[in-house]
Amino acid sequence: MLLIDPHIHMVSRTMADYEALALSGVVAVSEPAFWAGFDRSPAGFHDYFRHLTEFEPRRAAQVGIDHYCWICLNPKEAQDLGKAREVLAQIPDFLDRPTVLGIGEIGLNKNTANEAKVFEQHVQLAIDWAARRPHGPNRPRHALILIHTPHLEDKLKGTRMILDMLKGFGSAIDPARILIDHVEEHTIRLVKDRGYWAGMTIYPVSKATPQRAVDMIETCGPERLVVNAAADWGVSEPLNTHRTMLEAKLRGHPRELLLKVFHNNPAEFFGQSDRFKPRPVQIQDL
Repeated sequence: MLLIDPHIHMVSRTMADYEALALSGVVAVSEPAFWAGFDRSPAGFHDYFRHLTEFEPRRAAQVGIDHYCWICLNPKEAQDLGKAREVLAQIPDFLDRPTVLGIGEIGLNKNTANEAKVFEQHVQLAIDWAARRPHGPNRPRHALILIHTPHLEDKLKGTRMILDMLKGFGSAIDPARILIDHVEEHTIRLVKDRGYWAGMTIYPVSKATPQRAVDMIETCGPERLVVNAAADWGVSEPLNTHRTMLEAKLRGHPRELLLKVFHNNPAEFFGQSDRFKPRPVQIQDL
């Protein structure tokens, strides 16, 4: 079965992980910018953005995987508004690189006022990017956006704050071009009911398990829903997306549903960018 992992931090992983993904059917990965485990300088972010856009696509290509990425200042480092101003000034230079899908993963960490301010500045950068595109009926309202929702006890409050901030942009944003990640049982309906895409993260400590994720697929439906491993330098596992697919298979879900959730849904969302190569496929095409 073909898979796309919509959220995975391959800068933290080895070539053996890339090979394991390729052997397990992964044809593309999407890597959002994130926290490296320590706070960086603005110059450090410039080097990091180069790593995402120059080095990782070459590593992934060695095993036949297409690597795409997202550019942003992550919410964990957004509290320092001076640094945020310097990092955000660099982002437009990277948004037109050939493997960049958009702005992400932006969002909230501790739901502070500074984090909210930087979140809104990122959304405006996505809107400004589209304003620079040629005018025409097919010009998007903004670049694609991938959003991080806070952990554990802050998740519900943070998700509501994010949805309220997005609502404040009115018709300048398009929910179909925004993926809100790390949803759980108490936030998934909030996200989907407002027309956004929802991402379920299979992370062994702080997010969902394969069993809980399949429960959510069954109760909330597979539409506008993707599953990711978000594997990084912490306690994480690149094959957790596959474990979730296996759980769905063992419960008797048909191959059509597996293909939809684990390949075609991310291909449909990312395919709104003309830079993304994989397209939805049908079972008979495999």
